[in-house]
Amino acid sequence: MIFSRPTTDQALALAGVFQAAALVEEIANHGDIGPKQLANSMSVLLNQNPDSVSSLYGSPDNIQLGVSAMRTLLTNRSAGSANVLRYAIGIMYLARKLTNDNAKLDKVGNGIANAQRQSEHFSETHDNVIANVAGLYQDSVSTMRMRIQVSGNPAYLQQTAIAQRVRCLLFAGIRSAFLWHQVGGKRSHLLLRRDALLAVLPK
Repeated sequence: MIFSRPTTDQALALAGVFQAAALVEEIANHGDIGPKQLANSMSVLLNQNPDSVSSLYGSPDNIQLGVSAMRTLLTNRSAGSANVLRYAIGIMYLARKLTNDNAKLDKVGNGIANAQRQSEHFSETHDNVIANVAGLYQDSVSTMRMRIQVSGNPAYLQQTAIAQRVRCLLFAGIRSAFLWHQVGGKRSHLLLRRDALLAVLPK
């Protein structure tokens, strides 16, 4: 229902979108993010069958950057980063478009499953896994008409390893956007129930 009260699961999934957007902004401008942040993002992306939404994101600390960005941008858009909001909106748009493209969706699902198996032999943040997932993003999401243009320091963005991490982070954001839709998240929640959405975010 349009006026249904947002749930904690919906708020968490949406915070996951903002987390990915904020991390893209960070790595694009500073050339790095914390290893734990990268590991958490890859874990969210590669875990296709979590026991629950909260178990997917783990400790509230893991999603705190996204929670903070979401609170800031939904409360006072001018107070936060315009790029983070632009990335978040783009991520959610791409997720909706992917949902309507069964062929691409199958390709993504199979590719993520392969990367998950690969991560069991290496690790979720191993260079081979990162390169594999980034290549999958290029072959699927990047072929869509709408693309997310990432702004930042060209000296960083032109580096292959950083560009690959950006694609993985965007993919993790799309994963969270899928989840947002799966648990009943709707645009009306963002437009009409912002305060209720923020109220159920983890403190």
